[in-house]
Amino acid sequence: DVLPSPDGPAPSVSITEIRQYLRAQEIPFHDGYSCLHTPSLFTGDRGDQPLSANAPFTLFIDKTTGSFLCTATLAEGTWQDFQANVEMRHRGITPIPPASSEEMEEEMRQAREDARCIWERALPLWELLDEKETKETKALFGISQVSDTTLKRFGVRYLRTARSLVFPWFSPQDATLKGLKLVRVEKKGGTITYMEETLPRFESYRNLFGLSLIGRRDTELVLTGWELDALALHQAAGVASVALPRGASCLPPTLLPYLERFKRITLWLGEDLRSWEAAKLFARKLSLKRCSLVRPGSLQPRPLEALNQGLNVTKILRSALLASHKSIISFRQLREEVFGELVNTEQVSGVKWTRFPELNKLLKGHRRGELTIFTGPTGSGKTTFISEYALDLCMQGVCTLWGSFEINNVRLAKIMLTQFAGRRLEDQLELYDEWADRFEELPLYFMTFHGQQNIKTVIDTMQHAVYMYDITHVIVDNLQFMMGHEHFSVDR
Repeated sequence: DVLPSPDGPAPSVSITEIRQYLRAQEIPFHDGYSCLHTPSLFTGDRGDQPLSANAPFTLFIDKTTGSFLCTATLAEGTWQDFQANVEMRHRGITPIPPASSEEMEEEMRQAREDARCIWERALPLWELLDEKETKETKALFGISQVSDTTLKRFGVRYLRTARSLVFPWFSPQDATLKGLKLVRVEKKGGTITYMEETLPRFESYRNLFGLSLIGRRDTELVLTGWELDALALHQAAGVASVALPRGASCLPPTLLPYLERFKRITLWLGEDLRSWEAAKLFARKLSLKRCSLVRPGSLQPRPLEALNQGLNVTKILRSALLASHKSIISFRQLREEVFGELVNTEQVSGVKWTRFPELNKLLKGHRRGELTIFTGPTGSGKTTFISEYALDLCMQGVCTLWGSFEINNVRLAKIMLTQFAGRRLEDQLELYDEWADRFEELPLYFMTFHGQQNIKTVIDTMQHAVYMYDITHVIVDNLQFMMGHEHFSVDR
């Protein structure tokens, strides 16, 4: 089949072009940390009246992508959508927020309804049948030190049938329930893993847990990677704290407008080196000059663990390192980082493959900033192996972008889904939806290119994906198809 030519990424726009356009259209704006703030096109005065500088600045334009979000009406769209709505205003037509598909609207409505049903069935943790059940439940989740007052403040509930904690997502506008996250504990041998499920699905789940509890006058915030850490921080240090929906794996740009009002943000995402790397990445999105980072270590574990160990959480927050540093630094400033690498030699070597122990001996693990080239004759199994190799990392939370220039995405996804399920799904089609639902939750994205491509277009697409989805692993399969056979220039 001849594949339709793929839609490229949205045309990139520079911050200079955005500012020039706003000035030319006489739209008042001021510079924020990650966004430009303007009055909303979708609220207040209509028609061809110029936007008033006295109106609330509730529309945020992302400085990197040009995408916008109005926090008052939840209208969002691309830079091209924004320009189209400005043109409509000039013609005296009421701007219309870009609509999502009917199918998506229905899915979101259904998710909200399902969330409401679960929420009504869940019990506040302090109202379980007896004290023994409450104590056992708290011990299971490691929250014995978290008080009922804290649980009540954040609205945490417990769903008996699923043995899960339930964390609500309330709208910052009107405090209505928009979704839920369910967390349950799985014990395998001596290890405990936390399994998470969200309504709506992860890609539409944009909750900053705890945001609706923060007062308008709060200018400082602690950003955590887990809901229970946000609880621990508030209880132990009385600070305004929120949790990211996908932890340390991703900071979706659509959440940046809600963080614009804070003058200082401390990132305390977890207790391993992956959390530390993520904190440095997120600080760049949030603007380095206002961010501080808590470096993981034995005396600085994640906030919940610090509360359980009776450590001084306020003191740990005060010791957070400034994210921005000068271009030239001394060893004294690097000293702690060097020590951290010596202490955590296993983590420094990267994310290990669970399916390929021999590969771990060769490559140690997957680390950011490294290039690995797999070579072999046609038909030797490079794509089959690399899809399994990438899937292994993706299942451990490594955000992955596939650029398959040789085989189309449908075939590639079929290979990966079969590897993920570990069975021939064509013989068990009744299981397809169950495995497809689980596969959909992985932080996995595909580029829509096929055959020979312009290098600049591909690189731009990769950069866009890194910003949007915090991609840390990119696969190009294969270089010959991407380059074409006639390119023998230095660029190669």
